[in-house]
Amino acid sequence: MGWLQSRRLRFGMGAIALMVLLFALLRLVFLLGFSGVDVRAIGDNPQWLQTLGIGLRFDLRLAVLLMLPLALLAWLPRWNLLSVPALRGLARVYLLLALAVVGLVYIVDFGHYAYLGVRINATVLRYLEDAQISRQMVWQTYPVLWIALGWLAVLGVWLYALLRLERVTLDRAPKTIRRRSVVVGAGLGLVAVLLALLGRVENLNLENPVPLRWSDAFFSGNGQIAALGLNPVLFLYDTLKVGQSQFDEAQVRQHYPVVARYLGVDRPDLQKLNFQREQAVQPYGVAGRPAPNVMFVMLESLGTSAVGAYGNPLNPTPNLDRLASQSWFFKHFYVPVTGTAKTVWASITGVPDVTRQETATRNPLITRQQTLINAFTNYQKLYMIGGNAGWANINALIRQSIDGAQLYDESHWRSPLVDVWGVSDLDLFKEGDRILRAVPRDQPFFAYVQTSGNHRPFTIPKDNDGFKAQDLSLEQVQAAGSRSVEQYNAVRLLDFNIGRLMEIAKAGGYYENTIFVFFGDHNTRISQIPHMPPAFEQLGLESNHVPLLIHAPGLLQSKVVEEAVGLADLLPTVAGMAGMPFSNGAMGRDIQQPAPEGERVVPLVLREGTFPLIGGVTRHHLLQMQHDGSSPTLHDLASNTPLEDVAAQNPEEFQRLVELTRGLHESARLMLYRNVRE
Repeated sequence: MGWLQSRRLRFGMGAIALMVLLFALLRLVFLLGFSGVDVRAIGDNPQWLQTLGIGLRFDLRLAVLLMLPLALLAWLPRWNLLSVPALRGLARVYLLLALAVVGLVYIVDFGHYAYLGVRINATVLRYLEDAQISRQMVWQTYPVLWIALGWLAVLGVWLYALLRLERVTLDRAPKTIRRRSVVVGAGLGLVAVLLALLGRVENLNLENPVPLRWSDAFFSGNGQIAALGLNPVLFLYDTLKVGQSQFDEAQVRQHYPVVARYLGVDRPDLQKLNFQREQAVQPYGVAGRPAPNVMFVMLESLGTSAVGAYGNPLNPTPNLDRLASQSWFFKHFYVPVTGTAKTVWASITGVPDVTRQETATRNPLITRQQTLINAFTNYQKLYMIGGNAGWANINALIRQSIDGAQLYDESHWRSPLVDVWGVSDLDLFKEGDRILRAVPRDQPFFAYVQTSGNHRPFTIPKDNDGFKAQDLSLEQVQAAGSRSVEQYNAVRLLDFNIGRLMEIAKAGGYYENTIFVFFGDHNTRISQIPHMPPAFEQLGLESNHVPLLIHAPGLLQSKVVEEAVGLADLLPTVAGMAGMPFSNGAMGRDIQQPAPEGERVVPLVLREGTFPLIGGVTRHHLLQMQHDGSSPTLHDLASNTPLEDVAAQNPEEFQRLVELTRGLHESARLMLYRNVRE
C-alpha cells in the first residue's frame, strides 16, 4: 500500500474529491432552489434516489475530465509539477479558468431551467443571436451583481482549498516508494479513472463497454426527475457535438401515405413528396356580408393553468373568462413547440418549428415562407409588437413572407419604454388602435398583435388605467401555479389589458366585424397545478397547453371545442371563417373540416434540444417517443397515474399514433425547407 504515499496521487484524488463536492453542492442548490421538486417526496420514490446517483456519477466524470490535463503535467517523467515552478503556475491558471467557466455554465443553467424548465443545451446559443436583448432581460430580471459576487466567492473558496491541497501534497517531502508499489498504484489508478469516465460497472462488457449517457437520466419518463440527473456541462457538450441534419427524407417517404391522408393532400405523390391541397370558399364563411377584419393577439407566456376558465382557482383572468363564454372556447389547444419565436413562426407559416438548435426565424435560408395570411387579398396587413422586431429575427419572417406587411415596433411608438420588451401592452393596444382607425372603412385589415408584459421582469407600468396589483401571499399563488406574486400579477395585468382592448375596439368601431383570435404562445414556469389533470405536469404538457379563444361577436355563436387543435390550424380555420379560398402546403387544417384520421392529433415537441422528445396528443391520449422513433409509450390524459404506459390496453390507438407522431414530426422538418417561397 506504499503507493498511497504518492504525492501526485494524493493531490489528484484530493482535487477530484473537492470538485465532486462542489458539483454535488451545486446539484443540491438546483434541487432546492430551481427544480420545483417537493423534497419531502424524494424518499417515497426510489426513482429520485436513482437519478441522483446517476447525476453524481456524471459529476465524478466531469471532475476526472477536468483533472486529466493536470495528471499529464504531474506524471511527465522529468519536467512536471513537482520539479518545474512554471508548470505549477500554469496548473493554477488552468484550474482558475476551468472552475470559472464551469461556474458560469451552472449559473446559466439555473436561470435557463427557472425560465424554461429545461436544462441548458445547444439551443441556448440562439440567445447569442440577440445578445443585447438577452443581456437586458437578464439584467432587469435577476440580481446580476449578487450572482456575480456569489460566483466569485465560491470560485475563491475552492481555489484556496485546491492551493492548500497542493501545499500538503505536492510540497511535502518525498517518501521512498518501491517500484512494484508504484506499478500497482498506477494500474489501480488507471482502472479507477476509466471506471469514473465510463460511469457504470453494472453489466460491464469489457469488449464493448457502454458508457453512462445523458439518456440514462431519462429512465423514468418524467422530465422533472431526469433534470435532476443531468450534469449541465456534460449535457451542453453532448448536445453541441451532435451534427444537425435538416431533415430525413427517407423517413418522410416511409410515412408519407399516412401524413398525406392526414392532411387531405389532393394529389399524393410519393416521389415529389407533395403536401399541397386546395380549399374552396366554405358554406360557413361570410358570403354576402362585408369581409371581416382579423386580429391575432398572441398572449405572452400564458398557459391554461393560469386562466380561470381552465380551472385556476384564484380568478386571475375575469376578462378572458367572460370572453370564453362568448366565443369559440378551445379546451385542448396546443402549440407544437415552446418558445415565443417558435410560436410566431408556426402561427404565420403553419409549419411547426422543429429545428433542434436555433429557431427557424434565425435561418436566413428559410425565412421567406409561404403563409395563408397572403390569402387575405385586399386586406391591409399589420404586425405590431411593443419591443424590437429584430428580436429572434422575426422581422425577416414577417417582411419576407407577408405581402405588403406593415411592421410596427418600438421605434414607431410614442409611448415610453417600460422595460427591455418595449412599451406596455396597454400602450401597444392604444397606439395600435390609432393605426387601425386610420384603415379605410371599406378595406378590411389583418392585424397580428404580439404582447410581452407577462414575461420576466414582470413590469407593472406606473400608468396603466388604474390596474392594481393584488397582495396575495407567496403560498397562495404558488398553490395555484405561479412561482411568484409578480408572475401572478403579470397574468392579471395581461387579462386587464385584454379587457381594455375590447373596450378600445368597440370605441374604434371595428369590434362587431372583427374575428379576434386570442392564443397563448407557451406556458411559463409553474410551481404546482393541483387544479389541472396530473398529466399536464407529469408528462410536461403544461408547457404546450395554452388557451385559445376565437371571438367574433358578429359572426360566431359561443361554442366549446373539445377536440385537440394545434397552432398550425389557426390560419386555415380563420381563412375558412372569413370566406377565403386558399392553397396550403403546410401542416395546418381548417378545424371545421372532418379529420381523416378520426380523433384529431396534434404533433408536439415535448423536450427541445439536439435529442428531442416528440409527441402526438389527442383529446384523450399522448403518444411520446424519442426523436428517432425509439421507446414509444402511450399515456391516458385523464388518468391519475398518467406516467403509466397504456399501449397494451389500446393497441390500435397506440399503433395509429406511433405512425402519425413520427410521420408528422419528420414531415414538419421537411416542410421548413419545402414551404419556402420562390
